Amino acid sequence: MHDTSTAAAAAPFWRTKSLDEMDPAEWESLCDGCGRCCLVKLQDEDTDAIAYTDIGCKLLDDFGCRCRNYPDRQAQVPDCVRLTPQTVRALDWLPPSCGYRLVEEGRDLYWWHPLVSGDPESVHAAGVSVRGKVAALEDELPLEDFIDHMVRWPLRLPRGAVRRKARG
Repeated sequence: MHDTSTAAAAAPFWRTKSLDEMDPAEWESLCDGCGRCCLVKLQDEDTDAIAYTDIGCKLLDDFGCRCRNYPDRQAQVPDCVRLTPQTVRALDWLPPSCGYRLVEEGRDLYWWHPLVSGDPESVHAAGVSVRGKVAALEDELPLEDFIDHMVRWPLRLPRGAVRRKARG
């Protein structure tokens, strides 16, 4: 007879809990630190289509790929979107690698996610983060130049990031 309670106890929280069931520490740990959601996005006035840019939010640490003032970010950047289970369900621009999006869709985290790898640098080593890819921060460029910085890579995964890392 198979003991399902032991198997469930051994499964990581992101495989057993919904976004709504997570405690604050679990919720925060779902962020892989890629920084993709902190890139400026442009919305077409006519179609509402969203386009990513390679311009970071003015609070983005483009090497560490984290917010430089996370607790107070919304006071400093009024259009900063606070992720909640409800906003994750409503946003169609979250990157395909986003841990929140993956869990909401019932999918597993990638091998390079720090919760899986145990290493916060693995997201950078896999080429998923914005490290080395941010052209400027939003307060360093005039608004009229933003359109020249539209990119598609935040909506794609590097080839090696999809495959399981070879164990060796």
